[in-house]
Amino acid sequence: MSITRTRIRALLALLRPAVVDAHCDTADGPAVRDGRTALATGNLNHALKWIPADGEAELRSVFEKALRVRTLGAEAAELADRLFLETLVRIHRMGEGVGFTGIAPTGAPIDPVVAAADEAIASGSDEALLAMVPPERRAELDRRFREAQARAGFDVDDVDAGRDYLGAYVRFFTYAEGEDHEHDGHAALAHSAHGHAHEH
Repeated sequence: MSITRTRIRALLALLRPAVVDAHCDTADGPAVRDGRTALATGNLNHALKWIPADGEAELRSVFEKALRVRTLGAEAAELADRLFLETLVRIHRMGEGVGFTGIAPTGAPIDPVVAAADEAIASGSDEALLAMVPPERRAELDRRFREAQARAGFDVDDVDAGRDYLGAYVRFFTYAEGEDHEHDGHAALAHSAHGHAHEH
């Protein structure tokens, strides 16, 4: 029996690695990195900016249990860390209005523009990113980048300032990804001090 070209294309698509558009749900992403820092330091504030205020109680409960379980040995620590990180990303994704499908493994492919935006935040320069977007979008993208950078130097224990930074961070990433107007999922990320989303 011959296999149709459509079927072959479908099979090949399954074999190709999926490119992850967002990076907040990857093992290499900033949310998971902040979660690991919270576990290593015992300070949940490193991770709280990623979730709305109404998700804080759930995350704090899991965090406190994870810290206790981590003392029981390497295998217990691995399981505790995984539960905490998955809870962090799940609550974060719920804030975006997106379902949680797990944390993508280390090395998962990332959309090049998203990777460049991430590098811009890390390096403090958006020059390489601007070269990847159409000229008519560069001024606004640069403005959003500078807005995020201006909010980046917050005290880790000032959770409200962290959430304010994340709002600017999301506005920057959303525009880098090609969205002229943040949709509800992204807008939900930008939590105010009281856990309400900003209007973008």
